[in-house]
Amino acid sequence: MDPLFWLQPAAQCDSAIAQLHNEAPLGWFEEPLPENPYLQAGPGYWCVTRHEDIATVSRNPEIYSSAQGITITDAPPEFLEFFSSMISMDDPRHARLRRIVSKGFTPRMLSALEDSVQNVAASIVDEIAERGRCDFVTDVASALPLKIVCDLMGVPDSAYEMVFANTNIILGIGDPEFAPEGVDFVTALLNAGSDLAQLMGEVAEAKKGGDGRDLTSILVNAELEDDHLDQADLASFFVLLVVAGNETTRNAISWGLKYLTDSPDQRAVWAADFEGVAPTAVEEIVRLASPVTYMRRTVTEDTLLGEQEILEGDKVAMFYLAANRDPSVFDDPYRFNVQRTPNPQYGFGGPGPHFCLGAHLARREITVMFRELFQKLPDIHAVGEPDTLQSSFIHGVKHMRAEFTPVKTR
Repeated sequence: MDPLFWLQPAAQCDSAIAQLHNEAPLGWFEEPLPENPYLQAGPGYWCVTRHEDIATVSRNPEIYSSAQGITITDAPPEFLEFFSSMISMDDPRHARLRRIVSKGFTPRMLSALEDSVQNVAASIVDEIAERGRCDFVTDVASALPLKIVCDLMGVPDSAYEMVFANTNIILGIGDPEFAPEGVDFVTALLNAGSDLAQLMGEVAEAKKGGDGRDLTSILVNAELEDDHLDQADLASFFVLLVVAGNETTRNAISWGLKYLTDSPDQRAVWAADFEGVAPTAVEEIVRLASPVTYMRRTVTEDTLLGEQEILEGDKVAMFYLAANRDPSVFDDPYRFNVQRTPNPQYGFGGPGPHFCLGAHLARREITVMFRELFQKLPDIHAVGEPDTLQSSFIHGVKHMRAEFTPVKTR
């Protein structure tokens, strides 16, 4: 839970995770004292690393509640709901909100986005193709999911830079690069959230009474009262979508290039049969990347997790990144294997009602982006080590140099 831990080289992080699996697969740990004066350390938490245990927690939301927060540090309920939307809710509120917003993730809606994903990915690669080098995170990996999420919600291109900057603040506030100067922690978060909420309010107002096919139009023009989101719910959902849909896919694509660079044999396997290998390759990227490192739950009653007694009120951290390296589930778990099967990874969360709503779209974006890269810049590779995010919650990459043979695509 110490954000500085994740600034170590990946091999050192993996070594520590292997030690957890061997010595404390379900261990009790003290919460680190936050550096920020507005936050306080709580009593501690159970660190859940086993794949099987995370399945148990995920499938039993009545015992393992989301409503008291998804990160270790406690915060006011209003704060949680604004920044986390339905992720920090239990049923029935969670089920209602998820049912309404799932209209944006139907096969029909996703099919309508497929051409957009292809066109955006192609334009991103074309933009850098003649340079011979780039910051892969800011120039490539972040551009695709941001554009797709904004298109899904009907947000204009002119707002992209503002959306990008504010999502970085919300998920990267603990990293000095993204912490605004002269503004305290809480104010910076609230300002970022307020900017996004105001944007969503303006977009929603412009869509009322129209016949647009974007998700905002569908939600604000719903005829049934039960299918209607009020302004606060719509704003918090937008914050969740642009943060979760942008940051997590961005990091999966970024780590993907690093893994392919470090494993040229696996890169060759994928390149030899891109379409045939793509489904398993994408799952493997998501498994190792685990863009969301952990999610917290709070126990509502005394219970047993495996053979461990867990008490009402205890915090439980589902350590997805560790579960995705569980040696009892994955053979040679620290090896990148683009043909790994089966691959029951938890990169999109564990099984249950909080499983990632956008998993299919994320898989599509990752596939399309690497297809474009393999076809147009076949020798693109990461140079040096990635500049990782100082965060225990997001397994993020801020910057990563990439080089390739320049080509003309226009």
